[in-house]
Amino acid sequence: MLHGKWLSWIEIDKKALLKNISSFRQLIGSEVRFLAVVKGNAYGHGIGEVAKVIKDKVDWFGVNNLEEAKILRQKGIKKPILILGYTPTPDLLEVVKNGFRQVVYNRQTAIQLVKLSSYKPKIHLKIEIGTNRQGVENDELLAIAKILMKNPKVEIEGAYTHFANVEESEDFSFPKRQIERFRKQVGILEKAGIKIPIKHTACTAATILLPEGYFNMVRVGIGLYGLWPSELVKKLAQKRKLKFNLKPVLSWKTRIAQIKKVKKGETIGYGRTFKVKGDLKIAILPVGYYDGYDRHLSNVGRVLIRSKFAPLVGRVMMNMIIVDVTQVSNVRVEDEVILIGKQGGKEITAEEMAEKIGTINYEVVTRINPLPPRF
Repeated sequence: MLHGKWLSWIEIDKKALLKNISSFRQLIGSEVRFLAVVKGNAYGHGIGEVAKVIKDKVDWFGVNNLEEAKILRQKGIKKPILILGYTPTPDLLEVVKNGFRQVVYNRQTAIQLVKLSSYKPKIHLKIEIGTNRQGVENDELLAIAKILMKNPKVEIEGAYTHFANVEESEDFSFPKRQIERFRKQVGILEKAGIKIPIKHTACTAATILLPEGYFNMVRVGIGLYGLWPSELVKKLAQKRKLKFNLKPVLSWKTRIAQIKKVKKGETIGYGRTFKVKGDLKIAILPVGYYDGYDRHLSNVGRVLIRSKFAPLVGRVMMNMIIVDVTQVSNVRVEDEVILIGKQGGKEITAEEMAEKIGTINYEVVTRINPLPPRF
């Protein structure tokens, strides 16, 4: 479907999005809370549009920063919102005034939140268990918790952590050791009289493959959008005969801006990287690396036009790409073009694009420019 004036746009499959949530709900059961991770503009899918669809189907929302949390509130989201990333100290006042939950992983944040205790801050401690990125070091955990507990108006509502390699190995010995380290650290807090109502460790991959990591909440990110964390996770789920599937939510589309003929022996695009070996018909598409279409797809990517694959010829430019439409019958200016998605039984996936540019599906969709509309 062509959308008015837009040069490229995203279409979100509402049914697929809700079906993915239902699949995870069946997996985790009714006693475990469901936190939908919508950071990074909902992994490129559109934070406001996604939140509007799922707000009554999930229990919590997870964002990276204060600005994302504010967008959710502006969209009428009343569910708890956990800020998972860094918040500069001056912004903590706005966090607690709005009732957002804040991750705490250092003394500075803890001390500042105690100063703001009149707003009754609710925080989640992030515990370091071997991933060695954001998280409270084990020898500091109790001290930071005690700083927070100095004022009874500050509530340690939760504790959580994140796995290092649950998506990338069939050997789950390290994630299981991480779970035990998490249990041990939480146990130290509880022995000190600090109750932790909500505990969560499971990302999408762990939600699918590591139920011992659920505790009483899971954080589902990439899987919410119908994308597997890795091909290995998909294979292991199939091997275990889990009644579980994911359906991609996002389609990325553009349209043909111009059609022209190029003769044998000529070259196409910057750097003259594509030499024409036989007369071609080409189409110019108004999308490029500014829009998030990776430059590494130059001469190797492909799109769908009239249910046929059309290969990229020449380099990806800032606002344009060029494709060979010699084999596409009846092609016309303004024809719809699929960058990611399905058309006529054929499909271009985020995984295909990721493999061609040497990255992961997360990056492919998250880097789509937030300005084009999401429908």
